[in-house]
Amino acid sequence: MFKQITIIAPGLLGGSLGLAVKKRKIARKVVVWARRIENAQAAVKRRAADRYEANLKDAVKGSDLVVLCCPVEAMPSLARQFRGSLARDAIVTDVGSVKYDVVNQVSHMIGKRAVFIGSHPMAGSDRSGLNAARAGLFEESVCLITPPSGVSRAKLHKLIKFWQAVGCRIATLSASEHDEAVARISHLPHLVSAALVSLAGKKGSELFNYAGPGFRDMTRLAGGPPEMWSEICMANHAEIRRAVDELIEELETLRRAATNKSAVEIRAYLRRARNLREELKNRA
Repeated sequence: MFKQITIIAPGLLGGSLGLAVKKRKIARKVVVWARRIENAQAAVKRRAADRYEANLKDAVKGSDLVVLCCPVEAMPSLARQFRGSLARDAIVTDVGSVKYDVVNQVSHMIGKRAVFIGSHPMAGSDRSGLNAARAGLFEESVCLITPPSGVSRAKLHKLIKFWQAVGCRIATLSASEHDEAVARISHLPHLVSAALVSLAGKKGSELFNYAGPGFRDMTRLAGGPPEMWSEICMANHAEIRRAVDELIEELETLRRAATNKSAVEIRAYLRRARNLREELKNRA
């Protein structure tokens, strides 16, 4: 599908992407670049790439697909550095979980030399880093693609085929729709997971001695890297705030029902939630 793919920052997602591309023979060559050269060397050693480049500009030369797997706040700066070395008509994409600002800023940096199309594979792990990477990470996950207005159908189709080739199902939506959606199905769940652990451990960790699998399942997300998640929260702060407000309204509904000792209201609420959960299961 591609002559050469460059992966910028081969951590969990970048490393897994390199492994998947190599395993499925999606590109003739995979090149990696990382701020710390030992990380790039480790990616080659793990066979997630054919070679590494210490220089960012050299890393993107000759690539018809460049994938930004770095933190979202670093993407515009890196794009500014490598834009002059991009092949004409190259596709640049990313794996970031926030889109509106990234799409606008990186598209501006790249200009007309190449095209930037945002991507967000909804895949991950409570572990981080290259050591946690695996070729099957993207299988059966959804990749949200946020094409800019006016993008060529051929470029968009090529990127869609790429994500399908590593195992993803595809959905397309605007960057603003993306940020609104992921605030509720990804970012808020992580914060709720952290809040539940924080609440249970407020007076020490004794309660954890009594925790069953339900509590462990509900709080698994809290094991994610705090640095990465704090960056995500800052990048999507407006939509996360709205989502938190909406969650508070849901909890207020339950609190009123509990205050009124209304088993009917609580049962109706829980029944509706169970039905929605069944719908979710059916879409897996």
